[in-house]
Amino acid sequence: MNLRRRQWLIVLAGMPLAGAARAQSQPGEPFRTVTLGGMERVMLEGHDPVAYFTQGAAIKGDAALQLDHAGVRWYFASAAHKVAFERNPVQYMPQFGGYCGNGINYAIPGGGGGGPNTWRIYLGRLYVFGGQSARDHFEMDTELNIRRAQQYWDAEVAGSNPQLQRLQRMIFRVPHYLSDAALQAQWEAKRAAGTLPVMPGAPQVVPAAAA
Repeated sequence: MNLRRRQWLIVLAGMPLAGAARAQSQPGEPFRTVTLGGMERVMLEGHDPVAYFTQGAAIKGDAALQLDHAGVRWYFASAAHKVAFERNPVQYMPQFGGYCGNGINYAIPGGGGGGPNTWRIYLGRLYVFGGQSARDHFEMDTELNIRRAQQYWDAEVAGSNPQLQRLQRMIFRVPHYLSDAALQAQWEAKRAAGTLPVMPGAPQVVPAAAA
């Protein structure tokens, strides 16, 4: 083990994985935000959260149609979408603060944000991903990965410092951790066998919500 890695292990060993500042944080934090055109803390890389549901597409919002909610900015493509969000923001907000769902599956808040091929609506909830491969890997067992991601979000990520949380879990991996290469090998094998739950080019089968 090199000296730098050993020093980090010593520093982090005494730190709880669940952030101590959780009690003071706003509901839903942390959020993955970006700065666009001088505007800070913009969600979904400026995409309209409502359009995913109403148009089935990632549509860029307009800075002139923005709304502050939960301490972050949301952009909308139309006034009607802004009104719909104001009436029921929880319905349209992405899960896990807009971080990559597959990253939260490993308790690592990382890339995400929405956009072409990097999102999925599943059982009425919006999930965003850091890229196509992240979504592919997540969808090898969507329901299991949602359960795991929710458990880690509740236990560790919600209310934490995302940079510190990410660093800790990059060193202290979750028990089911697999590298990107290992996950891609699994995905390729399932694709070759035709056993992927979501085959490339085929529509996703979404189970009905429980009564």
